[in-house]
Amino acid sequence: MRLTLLKRWLVGPPMPLAQARHERLSKRVALAVFSSDALSSVAYATEEILLILVLAGIAAAHLDIPIALAITGLLAIVTISYQQTIHAYPSGGGSYIVARANLGTVPGLVAAAALLVDYVLTVSVSVAAGVAAVTSALPELATHKVAIGVVCVAGIAATNIRGVRESGRIFAVPTYFFIASFSVMLAVGFFRLVTGTLPPAAPPSVPVVEPLTWFLVLRAFASGCTALTGIEAISNGIPAFRPPESRNAAITLGWMAFILATMFVGITVLSNQLGVVPRETETVVSQIARRLFDSGVMYYVIQAATTLILVLAANTSFADFPRLSSLLARDHFVPRQFANLGERLVFSNGILVLAGFAALLLVLFGGETHALIPLYAVGVFISFTLSQSGMVRHWWVERGAGWRHRLAINGVGAVATGVVTLVIAVTKFTHGAWIVVLVIPILVAGFLAMARHYEEVADALSLEGLEAPPQFQHTVLVLVGDVHRGVVRAVQYARTLAAPPVVVRGVYVETDPARTARLEEKWRQWGLGVPLVVLTSPYRSLLRPLLDYIEQIRARGDDQMVTVVLPEFLPRKWWQHILHNQTALLVKGALLFRRNIVVADVPYLLKR
Repeated sequence: MRLTLLKRWLVGPPMPLAQARHERLSKRVALAVFSSDALSSVAYATEEILLILVLAGIAAAHLDIPIALAITGLLAIVTISYQQTIHAYPSGGGSYIVARANLGTVPGLVAAAALLVDYVLTVSVSVAAGVAAVTSALPELATHKVAIGVVCVAGIAATNIRGVRESGRIFAVPTYFFIASFSVMLAVGFFRLVTGTLPPAAPPSVPVVEPLTWFLVLRAFASGCTALTGIEAISNGIPAFRPPESRNAAITLGWMAFILATMFVGITVLSNQLGVVPRETETVVSQIARRLFDSGVMYYVIQAATTLILVLAANTSFADFPRLSSLLARDHFVPRQFANLGERLVFSNGILVLAGFAALLLVLFGGETHALIPLYAVGVFISFTLSQSGMVRHWWVERGAGWRHRLAINGVGAVATGVVTLVIAVTKFTHGAWIVVLVIPILVAGFLAMARHYEEVADALSLEGLEAPPQFQHTVLVLVGDVHRGVVRAVQYARTLAAPPVVVRGVYVETDPARTARLEEKWRQWGLGVPLVVLTSPYRSLLRPLLDYIEQIRARGDDQMVTVVLPEFLPRKWWQHILHNQTALLVKGALLFRRNIVVADVPYLLKR
């Protein structure tokens, strides 16, 4: 009862299924729910570019603006491509659906595996970066960053389990707070840049670790491409929008891309003009805010907004990971439990699994954003490429109005994201991307194995070719260890199954001959006329004689059905169970995988 009350307090009361259609999002709320991941990346994408460039010295940092502009151009290509996908697949045009429908099962599963991995990494990276923003302002908390991150993941998971509409309302405020505060910072920064009042940049001393090469530039570009993670989220979540779903989703995607591009380029330009380089103890955004606002109230507002959006950016994954898992479960590629809606009309199992893996990554990588980033973006660009390639084939096959124009747009998107996928995989491979490259085929193999299992189960249970079922010869055995009220109740139950030609017998395994005579005397009085079979056990084994006796019955033919009735008394207190032999559990375990055997547990609840 107490656990139920706690669950109701944390999760809320269950919702009727009829309310599912009311759990739809407006464009403003959807921007917060689905865009927080993409928008939050402006807090660390510029920093990741600079972390690579400064390996070649401070002079190489000037390449951050061209790289940011190149990434922004890629963002425009991907956005326009996904807007077409949204209109072509109004029921949800995620990479899995598009790739499977147009390229085949295995490419679809590769896209799904890549996205699932990326969703887990999104949660870990976003939370780790959010905690880094906190420790930049409050360095004394740095030693507790892993614990803080795990608590944040648990809090976001609990919020999402409460339901779509409630999580949307909760996440709308931090998202718009982030947009507003960063807009103020960029406006102040560019005003001071134009008026010449920007604080002078003191060139920092940065040692040259590597020469400036094209490979280093490509590494910086690959790291900055983390700014595009989360772009596909809206195409996955079209059914969550209010009607007309496709139109509203496409408009929201356009809003998100414009805001993201403006903030990303703005932060990069300001960091360049202020001469900011990454520090181990302070983020780039924190340095920019400190230079513009000193350590005043606005600095802490920026840090608070950054922390909130980064931590809550994980909500994009919590919206999409369970939905994608449910689609895979519907198609029998993951356990069916992922397709079950919880009491609050959300896919609770997917939420819990995502939270568990994300928390595990935070622990394994010590809550370090820079340690997790090399694993990031590989999966999402694989899914981008497969999705856009699927759309190319879709237009080629459908050939509707304007199909050549549409095919060209998605073709450019497929080529661009394919090239970037190769760049990211090659430049990040030795820095951790090999883990993702290895995990994706393992997941695909697991998906296919589960699908084969479900097919085999369906074939085994199919009624096709089934002959007329034989008439069962039914024997009911009541397992007797002593004669007490629980046994009498079990015998009463067994007799209800005893319509002819059913045979009912009591079975006692004799481990102590001295007890047999007393038990038989009790049985004559309380056995309700049911015959008692005594099985001798010279080696005091309970299971072996019982199993041999059952096998003798089953050996008469495949039409023999045996029901074993287990009397079991239940103490009222949980701790009292350890004071009694768990014979019933042993018997149930031994009989579980045997053909034509049914085990019936007859509990007797002790009154004191």
